Amino acid sequence: MSHKFLNLFSLFLITLVSLEAVATENVNRPAPNCTLSNLEVSDKYDLQRFKGQVVYVDFWASWCGPCVQSFPYMNTLNRDLKEQGLQVLGVNLDENAEDAKNFVSHTPPQFLVATDTNGTCAKEFGVKAMPSTFLVDRKGMIREIHYGFRPGEANEFRSKVEQLLAEPIN
Repeated sequence: MSHKFLNLFSLFLITLVSLEAVATENVNRPAPNCTLSNLEVSDKYDLQRFKGQVVYVDFWASWCGPCVQSFPYMNTLNRDLKEQGLQVLGVNLDENAEDAKNFVSHTPPQFLVATDTNGTCAKEFGVKAMPSTFLVDRKGMIREIHYGFRPGEANEFRSKVEQLLAEPIN
């Protein structure tokens, strides 16, 4: 193996470990109360609207390859777990709304999609990669963070969603 490959591989591993460390540092804190816009209409709403539900907040962009893979997964989560109290919310970060609309026309969501064109909400959450997913419990606390999307990790993350849904509502 060449030194160049080993250096790149080492950098990749350090980045992954760093992202995981950041993810664990930012859990168990209140989710920011961001104001978002609906992608299709001019409605605005804030995240307090979902208090009492488990919220799967996924920040994505039209140029993100893994986001294309994550949409069918989020559609399945929404279909299977919505009645148990899950709210899936995809938050688009494209500067141009047409890019986002084109993306969803080819990869239709079956969950709520909002926009954060100025990136304020993404900054408050601490988005580090595309996609970035934050699981918020019924009390409004961030309990899990995941950066990127890898299909092999989907079942493990679904288990975390189901654990939050199973927690007693107080």
